[in-house]
Amino acid sequence: MITDRLARALDDRLRLSPITRRALAKVFPDHWAFMLGELALYSFVALILTGIYLTFFFDASSADRVYHGEYAPLDGATTSAAYASTVRLSWDVRAGLLIRQTHHWAALLFVAAILLHLMRIFFTGAFRKPRELNWLIGVTMLALALANGFTGYSLPDDLLSGLGLRILVSVVESIPLVGTWLVALGLGGEFPSDSLIPRLFITHVLLVPAILVALVSLHLGILVRQKHSQFPGPGRTEHNVVGSRLWPSYTLRTLALFAWVLAVLFALGGLVQINPVWLYGPFEPAQSTSPAQPDWYIAWGDGALRLFPPWEFRIAGYLVPGPFFPGVVLGAVTFLALYAWPFVERLRIRDRRAHQLLDRPRDHPVRLGVGVAALTFYVVLVVAGGDDILARLLRVPVYDLLGLFRVLALVLPVVTGLVAYLIARALRRGDAASLGELTRADLRRAAGRAPAPRADEGGVEIPAPDRPGERVELWPDGGLWRWRYRDEAGQVALAGSRAVRSEAEAVEASRLAYPGVDRVVVPGPPPPPPPGRVRTALRRWGRVAAAGSLLVGLLVDRRRRRGQRGGDRARPRDPAE
Repeated sequence: MITDRLARALDDRLRLSPITRRALAKVFPDHWAFMLGELALYSFVALILTGIYLTFFFDASSADRVYHGEYAPLDGATTSAAYASTVRLSWDVRAGLLIRQTHHWAALLFVAAILLHLMRIFFTGAFRKPRELNWLIGVTMLALALANGFTGYSLPDDLLSGLGLRILVSVVESIPLVGTWLVALGLGGEFPSDSLIPRLFITHVLLVPAILVALVSLHLGILVRQKHSQFPGPGRTEHNVVGSRLWPSYTLRTLALFAWVLAVLFALGGLVQINPVWLYGPFEPAQSTSPAQPDWYIAWGDGALRLFPPWEFRIAGYLVPGPFFPGVVLGAVTFLALYAWPFVERLRIRDRRAHQLLDRPRDHPVRLGVGVAALTFYVVLVVAGGDDILARLLRVPVYDLLGLFRVLALVLPVVTGLVAYLIARALRRGDAASLGELTRADLRRAAGRAPAPRADEGGVEIPAPDRPGERVELWPDGGLWRWRYRDEAGQVALAGSRAVRSEAEAVEASRLAYPGVDRVVVPGPPPPPPPGRVRTALRRWGRVAAAGSLLVGLLVDRRRRRGQRGGDRARPRDPAE
């Protein structure tokens, strides 16, 4: 009763019911791939919740502190306040180690979910018009997640994170002309400065999270405004969304995902050890440790620094050090390519139409080949970041592994990208419905010259007809044309929503609704499906019953007439007549 009155009072003043009703009626697709974005969102929520708890106990200072606590090897040692508070969090604060490790696992999952979400968007073409802005926002959030993960990783001021900061400072210093100025501006002095930890803390807990919250809100607002994209299927067009409404079905599903994310993260935080800073010891500029690997999402930078040759040269008297290309140029080129890809692809295929339906990866072999090659390259870099660990496990010289990874970084992306491109072309042009059905003939045809796109396709790669048993039938109806979708295997027949004036318009409408389905022109309306045995028997016995009823009726009528005639003869004639 009180809740109802409060809702009515708010609605009387703010008029929220139309907005709420429209929001609750929003439809979300049912495919599991659309939950990757929500996985990133809920990981971010877990990061905020656990991070708030950690800020109550973390001391973001480089000042000297004497640690006294449960961890005996460091009891009485003088370290930085940041390191001492981190060890105290792990050993002396109730649930401190659980929350700290859960926070770390949530950061790993957050970056992984963003990356998987961007991969789904990239390979299905969800970045096309009108969703280019959301793609740019997603790439920016990936860059900010990497930056915030690194700042949080560096806050404990242990020996491992200190080495990572030393490497980052060296990479920034390698930028010609402005590198040393940027380092002095960021650190407030030379490395390691007293302002380093406080500035990292403010960046980690305030600046980057505030920007991420703003970008997430903008991303969701654009999503609600533009509606969800969806995979092609029966009843799905460029103008609708088929799936579950926000309330109640999708709400229950997404809340269940949120509960699972929290359960898994806290289980990892309580059962799987990660980043035991008390084993590494406090950071000392003159010391180092081996093996030393960062988290996976920045390991590609470490691998690139290890693999790139030590080339140095001068331009106009300014030295360009070796770390500049693998540390600065590689990352800058990667993110610039991600930002520019939607516009480059639109210019390449000359497709300026708005898209609601997604592609299958096979529908665009070039996009698939480039994406697979780029992913392979960065996987090699991540693995190369642990070459010292692999050398110890395999008992081989680390320099032999270094040479092997250099060859793999150059050759393997080309091979995997070419293979993905050929497989996509074979699936798109052949009759195989899946990868397991491909034949050598399909691959040989894929390696040949691809036919030029037809004029009515506008130069856009059209999905191949690889859906047996499904077709779109078109037929003239007077001066109009009609069409319908038919799936013989599923006993499904769906008529088009309206008639059009020409065959070309019917083809275009059916292509938008059911891409990749063969089209068949029939002389008239498609015949209805053949009746089943029960229906045939009912029709047959119905005809027999109708004929029998008619025959009985005729016999009864004939007998009645005969009776009337017999009565007329037996009746005496009137003398007046």
